Parts: sequence; C-alpha cells; structure tokens
Amino acid sequence: MSEREQRPWGWFEVLHKKNHLKIKRILVRPKQRLSLQSHTRRAENWTVIQGQAVVCLDDGTHRLEAPQMIHIPRGSRHRIENPADRDLIFIEIQTGTYLGEDDITRYEDDYERV
Repeated sequence: MSEREQRPWGWFEVLHKKNHLKIKRILVRPKQRLSLQSHTRRAENWTVIQGQAVVCLDDGTHRLEAPQMIHIPRGSRHRIENPADRDLIFIEIQTGTYLGEDDITRYEDDYERV
C-alpha cells in the first residue's frame, strides 16, 4: 500500500496506478470539502464506501451515501463535501491520457490553494 498524502481536508492514497488508470482511497474529514475544480485530461468515478457526501457537479448537487457512485466527466466542474460528523471515505477511479496531480484547475478553494 502506498503512503498517505495529507491534505487540509483529509488524505488520499493511491491503491493502483498503471497506464491510463489510477485508483485512490480518499478520506474527507467532517465538515470539510475539496476545491471546486476540473480536469482537462481525465474523468473520474467516485464510489462512497463510508459516510455521506454532497457532490457539486457542474450546475447540479447530488447527495450520496455508501455504496452510491457518480461519474465526473472530463472538463466538468466538481467538488465533494462531507456534511456529516464522521469521516467520509470514497474510492476514486481516474481514467484518461494523463493522471498527474497537476491536471487541476481550481475555481474555489477553502484553503487558498491556487
């Protein structure tokens, strides 16, 4: 298993990476959320495995809990938030021509990252 990469909202770990596929386990702490962002070279599929999630996807909002999932198309503005008092854990499956952490355009960020 890979090392966890800490973020202000929680952490992630890469479970698998090969060619045009990357699988991560992601934990979002209570009342925290990721930045509103998009990716130019990858799509993502998120499956909630513990807790509750609020997903903003383009102009819509979706409430998910285990074992629900959602598809994030390449280029879509998206964000996941943990509205609950317990940890949110989800699996992210990335597919695309480039899966680097620098393929992120941030539009809003609670932690003032650019």
